Amino acid sequence: MAAEGGHGALTSDAYIQHHLQNLQVCKTESGEWVWNECAGNFWALNVDSMFWSVLLGVTFVLLFRSVAKKSSSKKPTKFQAAVEIIVEIVDSSVKDTFHGTSRLIAPLALTVFVWVFLMNLMDLVPVDWIPMAAGAVGVPYMKVVPTTDVNVTFGMSFAVFFLTLFYTIKNKGVGGFIAELTLHPIAPPTKGAGLIAAPFIIAFNFILETVALLAKPLSLSLRLFGNMFAGELIFILIALLGVWQLPLHFGWAVFHVLIVTLQAFIFMMLTIVYLSLASESH
Repeated sequence: MAAEGGHGALTSDAYIQHHLQNLQVCKTESGEWVWNECAGNFWALNVDSMFWSVLLGVTFVLLFRSVAKKSSSKKPTKFQAAVEIIVEIVDSSVKDTFHGTSRLIAPLALTVFVWVFLMNLMDLVPVDWIPMAAGAVGVPYMKVVPTTDVNVTFGMSFAVFFLTLFYTIKNKGVGGFIAELTLHPIAPPTKGAGLIAAPFIIAFNFILETVALLAKPLSLSLRLFGNMFAGELIFILIALLGVWQLPLHFGWAVFHVLIVTLQAFIFMMLTIVYLSLASESH
């Protein structure tokens, strides 16, 4: 079966693989930089994911900066009203969830939500438009949804993870951080014959809490990646139908708007929750 939509020479399998292939550059063992010959190379760079994520991040900053500079309480524009609604939702979410004191959390939550939302929103662009435009200027591959690249989602989750570690040690000290890993959820006995079992309980706590700690960035990244990758794949499969794709594409796009927004909100809320836990003592 040949794929339509500008890729008539491709079979269905080749069409899907083409749309799921990143534009990559990597360095070979000989020290030469090569494009799209990076299979198995751990240090390969997904150029398209980096380009779109940075472009959308800059777009977010410029749009919100423009609204902040031109905001008016007398004649607010529709876009200003939309931005104010987003800021109020994020602000209330932070106030309800984060119980520490930090000037970073609210701006971080706003950045995470809008940035992830914009990256997710690229999934609503018809799958052939940008890759075809890129192909016309000699770029063979172009994935335009950064959150369908597990490297991007892991990068963001690791940033949240390191902030969690930083705030935990900052607010509780190294001793408090170690205590959280060793003295919970089972409190070891401090006197009597139970002291014999204390080292085993501490070791059990350490293993359990370390797994739970490392699972945070893993689940945070894979949840976003899995949902967005599945959505992108469905759009690609719908595109295989050619001209018959239009009603299905529209129906799935309408439903996918909910996924795009929900996944951005979940990523933001989990970021706030993790940083809140890092700032609380229990």
